Amino acid sequence: MSVRAGICKPSFPIFLLALGCALLAACTQREQTTTLKFWAFGPEGEAVGQLLTEFERTHPGVRVDLQNLPLSAMHEKLLTAFAGDALPDLCQLGNTWIPEFAVLGALEDLSPAVLADGKEQTGVPAGLPGKSSIHPEDYFPGIWDTNVIDGKLYGVPWYVDTRLLFYRKDLLAHAGFDHAPRDWEEWRRAMAAIKKNQGADRYAILLPLNEFEPLLNLAIQQDDPLLRDQNTRGNFESAGFRRALDFYVEAFRENWAPPMSNTQIANVWDEFGKGYFAFYITGPWNIGEFKRRLPAGLRGNWSTAPLPGANGPGGGAAGGSSFAIFRTSKNKRLAWELVEFLSAVEQQQRFYALTGDLPARRSAWAFSELANDEHTQAFRAQLELVKPTPKLPEWERIANEMQLAAERVVRGGESADSALRALDAKIDDAILAKRRALLKGRAEK
Repeated sequence: MSVRAGICKPSFPIFLLALGCALLAACTQREQTTTLKFWAFGPEGEAVGQLLTEFERTHPGVRVDLQNLPLSAMHEKLLTAFAGDALPDLCQLGNTWIPEFAVLGALEDLSPAVLADGKEQTGVPAGLPGKSSIHPEDYFPGIWDTNVIDGKLYGVPWYVDTRLLFYRKDLLAHAGFDHAPRDWEEWRRAMAAIKKNQGADRYAILLPLNEFEPLLNLAIQQDDPLLRDQNTRGNFESAGFRRALDFYVEAFRENWAPPMSNTQIANVWDEFGKGYFAFYITGPWNIGEFKRRLPAGLRGNWSTAPLPGANGPGGGAAGGSSFAIFRTSKNKRLAWELVEFLSAVEQQQRFYALTGDLPARRSAWAFSELANDEHTQAFRAQLELVKPTPKLPEWERIANEMQLAAERVVRGGESADSALRALDAKIDDAILAKRRALLKGRAEK
């Protein structure tokens, strides 16, 4: 050491040694840090970041790199990443996207890692744990089933949705009904009575003609499947779908619903508040919107109810998003631990408080914010009855064709027989012909 002005200074070689040690320590720390890439989209992607700090705290050396993408860009981004071998470790997938990425071979089969009893299991894919805190019986059966393709589990439900009735209690009471309709016949009577009270310029229900979801939810209640022959041909000429379409078209023919799209009105919340219509089929994201946007005087005068079926509550389509892990991930075990963390009851409840998205786990519903909210209880009941839409990549194209066929019947006066015959033909020849050829080729090998 040299001494100058009473201050001890290290000699230069010792200083270099200390600096080298510090740099080595920093490099070692960086080497010990694992980055977990997680892609999400929309409001959920914004909110989930608030939950990740706790995960990182309990997993020293792990950093979650969260990318929040616009919903409109997510699908293309995933396909581009798949083609370029640049997929993240895990991501949020809408349940109608899971079949597409499963067919591509992009998703890890999670079924061996999920056991109801949580005991160790052999034969688990490399990188995944041999036991799990994910218990299938704690999930709504129809929601869980959206993630299962050919007996393999490709996702774990994160949050759930389904579409049911939002309705004006005061308008229904004025028409002589003290409860929401429970079946189609009661619904018919209620819509006829409400329309009679409403007059010429107001209606009983809004069924936007540019949305396929209202008709889909009526149709999926039926025993007849929407597709047949292993999802290789349309089944829209079946008695079940015809029954649903007839009920749907009846609402327009009887003038209970205006023949318009949702772009032809200012917004659904204002028009619902003004009494332009009394019934609207929509999902849980609108609970918060209706609470915020409706006039204070309507508080207590609107509610939700399970979607009526032909002979009682009929259920609807299973919706929501799931966690999926990609096969190319080099951090599958950590990705699975993040799935388990975000699936825990406490995190499901926190996520609901942040977003209003309904928990996928039944046990997560046992807290006051959900249990004491009349608007969420109808969803809880309907979620027990939901069914998955057909599990094939072409489904969204098929659903859009279904909506166009229904619009031709309502607006253009085409007969239901003609529209459904043309719909099945287009699905068989233009959309599912390649799928049939692929399945035939596999069978012949």
